[in-house]
Amino acid sequence: MQSLNHFDPHPSSAHVNPAQGGSEDFAGAKQKRDFNKLQKRLRREVGNAIIDYQMINEGDRIMVCLSGGKDSYTMLEILRNLQRNAPINFSLIAVNLDQKQPGFPEHVLPAYLDKQGVEYHIVERDTYSVVKEKTPEGKTTCALCSRLRRGSLYGFAEEIGANKIALGHHREDILETLFLNMFFGGSLKAMPPKLLSDDGKNMVIRPLAYCKEADIAEFSRLMEFPIIPCNLCGSQPNMQRQVVKEMLAEWDKNYPGRLESMFKAVTNIAPSQLADRSLFNFEGLEAKQAELMAGRIQAFNVG
Repeated sequence: MQSLNHFDPHPSSAHVNPAQGGSEDFAGAKQKRDFNKLQKRLRREVGNAIIDYQMINEGDRIMVCLSGGKDSYTMLEILRNLQRNAPINFSLIAVNLDQKQPGFPEHVLPAYLDKQGVEYHIVERDTYSVVKEKTPEGKTTCALCSRLRRGSLYGFAEEIGANKIALGHHREDILETLFLNMFFGGSLKAMPPKLLSDDGKNMVIRPLAYCKEADIAEFSRLMEFPIIPCNLCGSQPNMQRQVVKEMLAEWDKNYPGRLESMFKAVTNIAPSQLADRSLFNFEGLEAKQAELMAGRIQAFNVG
């Protein structure tokens, strides 16, 4: 199966300028250079993630989940950009789940996608009412909302014949999930860049896995994406994820390079140095020791 093994994630052509443009004076020229550097960095990181985890293959039909936030807009834009230079053919279909939140601006995404010439679907599911009804007062809605949203999107992917589902989680999302699971779930797990769903029907990819949230935010600002805020999640006070996000931001500010090191650790695991008996055969260490010792030359017995 042909994949993006030989894909150049940062071609020298086809730069896209910021939406607001700018004059050709020094400041404007610098702004364009900075934007091109940022875009090339994001494109390189997405391309490397795709190659490292074999995310995209010849003929893939990829459902790009578009929420209206900075991450999913950036993911769609970078994937479209890479698609134009890829040595293989794959298609992108943007899908938005309209959860029927009060005040949701239904016209924004269709207008943007029509202007961009992107194939898309708007899936209407009233998960908002279900979440508000089932979630006790004072509790966060994220777990149930995420489960319902995931179920709706997975099912729709099958309907449109998409064999891959692209989600816009970035590097900080992965690290936040790692710490949330450690602090509150008692497990050492995060968000993998590529995931097979439990039922085996859906393949989930996270092309932004290597990308910094700050870069995505700046790219989104410069591109002037029509951001739609999530009033269901973002308005909740004292969310543990927000607490962890602030902790990581503080570390990044005071100890530059720490987040890079932590993310590298997620990709560089030594099961023998942890304590999960299902991942490493601790019971067999004595037998392994005996095998190794039997092959040694005993210096004191020579002669």
